[in-house]
Amino acid sequence: MPGDPSLHAPPHPGHCSLAIPITGERDVMHAARKARQMAEHLGFSRAQAYHVATATSELTSNMAVHAGGGTLHLRPLIDTDGTVTGLELKAEDQGPGIADLELAMTDGYSTARRLGCGLPGASRLMDEFSIRSTPGQGTRIKAIKWRHSRPADRS
Repeated sequence: MPGDPSLHAPPHPGHCSLAIPITGERDVMHAARKARQMAEHLGFSRAQAYHVATATSELTSNMAVHAGGGTLHLRPLIDTDGTVTGLELKAEDQGPGIADLELAMTDGYSTARRLGCGLPGASRLMDEFSIRSTPGQGTRIKAIKWRHSRPADRS
């Protein structure tokens, strides 16, 4: 259950969290590959693992292009009985921030002459998605993919 304190139990041995620095396009591909591999290792379906990888690619690409880099954190969500329930992505940067989050979450909107499907696309691929951004201070995105369907929470 989202917000369940049991999901904050210490990771099970063999289920390690990762912090991946993002500075450029090469890091974007590395992060997407690591996210897919972690999802597969945690028992996600192939389709779920590719959703995680694609969302990771979109989020880290935004960090590289718009913020000059940042850090992607991958963390397995483990129930108190050791069962893997989900995978959390946290994308954090100290870039210029996003002045208009509502506009940034609109399909087709881009400040970098790209397709404009990165943030809204990543949001659709994940089960939970939240974004906080402060102009001049950076952006924090948290996205969760559950191993089994759960109600969507998009704040």
